Amino acid sequence: MDERRVRRTRISHAFHALGTTAILVTMTLAPVGAQDAGRRIEAYLVGEIEAKGIPGLTVAVVRDGSVLYEGAFGVRELGGDEELTSHHIFHFASVSKPFVATAIVQLVEQGKMELDDPVTQHLPYFRLADDRYRSITIRDMLNHTAGMVDVPDYEWDSPQYDEGAAERYVREMATDGMLWAPGEGWRYSNKAFDALGDVIAKVSGLSFERYVQTHILDPIGMRESSFIHPEIDERLRTSGHVAAPARVSDVYPYNRRHAPSSTLNSSVSQMVRWMLVNLGSGELDGSRILRPRSYDLLWEPTTETTADGVHVGLSWFLGDYEGHRTVSHGGGDTGYRSFILLLPDDGIGVVIASNWSGTDTGALANEIARLVLAG
Repeated sequence: MDERRVRRTRISHAFHALGTTAILVTMTLAPVGAQDAGRRIEAYLVGEIEAKGIPGLTVAVVRDGSVLYEGAFGVRELGGDEELTSHHIFHFASVSKPFVATAIVQLVEQGKMELDDPVTQHLPYFRLADDRYRSITIRDMLNHTAGMVDVPDYEWDSPQYDEGAAERYVREMATDGMLWAPGEGWRYSNKAFDALGDVIAKVSGLSFERYVQTHILDPIGMRESSFIHPEIDERLRTSGHVAAPARVSDVYPYNRRHAPSSTLNSSVSQMVRWMLVNLGSGELDGSRILRPRSYDLLWEPTTETTADGVHVGLSWFLGDYEGHRTVSHGGGDTGYRSFILLLPDDGIGVVIASNWSGTDTGALANEIARLVLAG
């Protein structure tokens, strides 16, 4: 094995209960169950990284309210010497969408809107080039049954940074057609979630990004995370990689007009907090962001996707893994792949972020869940 591949797969990880990165110490002193699970997870990931040539990968696993495993493999950018840690920030792409759904449900809890409100009730300027748009509801957008088309070009190479980007993008949708009448079919639509971000802004009186920061990220301790990439500490940023073999991407996937659908910037260490608050039915360390019964809305199947056995709640994908109920969402944009997988009945959560477009984060998360369930 050449020196470059050794360096790319070097490991930096910690068991949180001990707060140390000394692998021999943590594996000696950590609880036996955590040691065994950590070894299995680590051995599996090292093999996958070597086989696939993954530049960088970070992982966190929780079980029963505690961190079971947290690891970082590879480098921040190929050609550089800085190894990844679990605190490095990645573009999480569509893993952003459940934050949108959570914000919407918060506003429903506050009595400021209803899921079956027509979108035009909150955005009078929202229109499509098909009169059926008038009956599109908030719920239709959240579960991808609005009949809306998807984004043809995210314009990562010419991003917009100002707060007005959201409303301008919604107004530009006036030339879009529709695939079918609302509720008559299922098609994933990032555009629908971008419009929902503007709904959140108009109903709350805050920009989408500021609302989520103030009402979700900060209360649960995700203060290093942001939907606005320029706010991220440069020392924690990563570079995306594309193609095979991997090379550094020419662009970073950020454009404020697509913030709701795509631009969560976070680390797996921070996303531990997101997993725990959702597995805790909206409460974490004394802070509550949702009422427990709101998960009946978020995680109740509303429609079936085109994939057999997979349903959609409000943004979340609902399924079954070897007899265990799953709640999940994946993300993929230029240079990045991510995945969050929750097994609510088992108290298990897995989150993965990779700085390479070629990483199958969903498959990795499923296998890690299997290893954890194996005991």
